Order: sequence, then structure tokens, then C-alpha cells
Amino acid sequence: MTETLEGFSAEGRPIRVRFSPAGIEEIGEIDHAPDLLLVPGLIDVQLNGYGGVDVNATDGDRALPDLLPLLWAHGVTTFYPTVVSAAADRTAELVARIAHARATDEDFAGAVPGIHLEGPYLSGLDGYRGAHDPAILRDPDTAEFDRWQRAAGGLIRIVTLAPERAGAADFTRHLTAHGVTAAIGHSAAGAADVAAFRRAGGRFSTHLGNGIPASLDRHDNVLWPQLAEPGLAATLIADGHHLPLPVFTALLRAKGLERAVLVSDAVTVAGCPPGDYRTPVGGDVTVEAGGRVSLRGTAYLAGSGASLAECVRWACATAGLPAADAFAMATRHPADLLGLTDRGRLAVGARADLVRFERDAAGRPGAVRTTVAGGVVRFSADADPVRA
Repeated sequence: MTETLEGFSAEGRPIRVRFSPAGIEEIGEIDHAPDLLLVPGLIDVQLNGYGGVDVNATDGDRALPDLLPLLWAHGVTTFYPTVVSAAADRTAELVARIAHARATDEDFAGAVPGIHLEGPYLSGLDGYRGAHDPAILRDPDTAEFDRWQRAAGGLIRIVTLAPERAGAADFTRHLTAHGVTAAIGHSAAGAADVAAFRRAGGRFSTHLGNGIPASLDRHDNVLWPQLAEPGLAATLIADGHHLPLPVFTALLRAKGLERAVLVSDAVTVAGCPPGDYRTPVGGDVTVEAGGRVSLRGTAYLAGSGASLAECVRWACATAGLPAADAFAMATRHPADLLGLTDRGRLAVGARADLVRFERDAAGRPGAVRTTVAGGVVRFSADADPVRA
């Protein structure tokens, strides 16, 4: 069945998109369009959970496909479930759970191109390790990773690691040779380690500016080598809590727009009411009224409470980015970084993942009004999310 959506592109052109489950069939400019932004579906490469559904839990009454309507309501049509540092058997169980959901649910398979493994090959130093359990963090182990990849049915597509760990360069080469994207994060790596990581095939920095101590040497620190390395892209958490505005702006200018990707780093309590919660990863956490998620009783962040759509809105309204730039960082840039040629752009033949946002007088996005995933209208602000 063929349908159409009309709106303004992120660049401000009034357009009509004709689509079906087979993909985008036609895109044309029109004389008049509803005052809505019409953009590709958002792609989140780092998502730990949302709305009470946890990628890092193996129990409970919420199945992983329950994430879909929650994310559709926020314009996210593609995401990489992110498994954080855990014991070896638990990691195998978690990635197998994701693979099973993907094999048994067509909608979930369409939304999930792969798994992001964040750890356990990270720095164990306080500040750098963030909320990752230091007792679990360890040097890279190729045989261990290969066991996890078999458990995942080959779905692990991103691994975040600390390049200063023993054997990290060889491990990065192994990932690259097997089509897995290596990222640097939760790392105390110096310039030589960052350079070796890039030579071994490393592709990007995970949540650059976070997963580091509050105080650093002004010159000899982990930030400058990553910013200076032209071959590394960077993901940035634009939730208004992880990166203060001047820091976000400076990182983006130094890295360059085309090498920048917005991520949510959302955790299971994202989208939940303010209060205290118990989670499998962070333990006891607090969700504040503004959406900030912290380890209970501390100032330390424990993931993000924002959706990727909220990050796009913050990047436009607070950081002052043009809508076209902010949306590119949440659609085309992650697609290009991870080789997703079928999505992340408005193009004939692409997967029909489309979102309409409210649009203010300056062309900035507001609330999500409509989400299409796989050529099917999955969310309308006037109706309930739809599972085909």
C-alpha cells in the first residue's frame, strides 16, 4: 500500500514523500506543505534502554521488542542495543537475547542492524570507568569476544574499548578484519595509544568528553589526541547534562560537523517519572525533574534520561545548530559511519523510515507528530503506536 507524507525538509523545502513497505518511492517539491519538519528516521548508535525496558536485563516482564513503540514515539527508527561491561557468561546471555529478539520479531529486526558492546575492555581507573564495575573491566581477549560474537549470531557491530589496555591494537585489528567497528571510550589513552588505535582500524570516539575524570592535565590528556586525529569521528551526548553548552560547541567545532554523531546513551529509566530506581547496571539511581540520571546520592551521571529526539532539539534550541545540521548528526552521519546504505537519508529506494516533527518559526523541531518505520505508520500523536 502506497502512502504519502508532506512537510518541510530540514533545509526548509516543502516536499511530499511517497512510500510503501518496499521503501521510498518518490520525493517531490510542492507549492505548499503543512508546517511540519519531514526528515529521515533517527538512528541511535548507543541505547541501553528506555521507558523501563533494559537491554542489560535478562529478567522482568518487558521483552526487548517493547522498546519499539517507546522509541517510535520519539522518532527513533534504528538503534544499536548497547550491552555494557558484565561477566563473560552474562554478556553472552545478553547478546543472545538480542539476537533471539531480532530473529523472532520482524519489526525489531528492521530497527536493529547490530549490537554495540561497550566494554568490558575499558579503563578501570576512577573517572575514566564511569559507572562500569571495576571488578569486571579487563584487557581485550579475542577468543572471549569471538565466543560472544557466536552467541550473538554475528550481530556485534560496534565495540567500545580503551586502546591503552594490553593487546588493544591487535584486538582492534581483529575487529576491523571481521567487519566490526572499533570505538575508543572510557579510556585514559595518550597520543601514542590513540594513534595506534587509529592505525589498527579504530573509527570513532564514544561519547567524547564523557567517561573521563573531572580534572585533567591541561596538555597531556585523553581529549586532545582524539580531537586532533582526523580519522576519528565522535559521538556526542547532547542531553544538556553530559556536556555543558561551551564544551559541546568546542568539541563540535574541533571535530567538525561531518565527523560528529549525536547519541542518547539513554538508560532504562529514560522517559520515566522523577524518583529513585534500581537498575541492573548503575544500581541505585535517581531521575531528577529535568531528566538528569545520576548514581543515587552522588553527582556522577549514570547514563542519559533523554531520547535522541530530545538531543536533537537541545542541539537546535540551546546550541543554536541549524535543523539540517542537527538532523544530519542523528541520521546521515551515523548511517555513513556504520555503513547503513539503506537508511539515514531521504532518497528514492531507501528504507521508508520517516518522522514528522512540529516546526517553530525558526524551523527548529518540536514534538514528534508522525513516525513511519519500514513503510508503516507506527506512531501518530493522535493515536497509539502501531505494531504491524
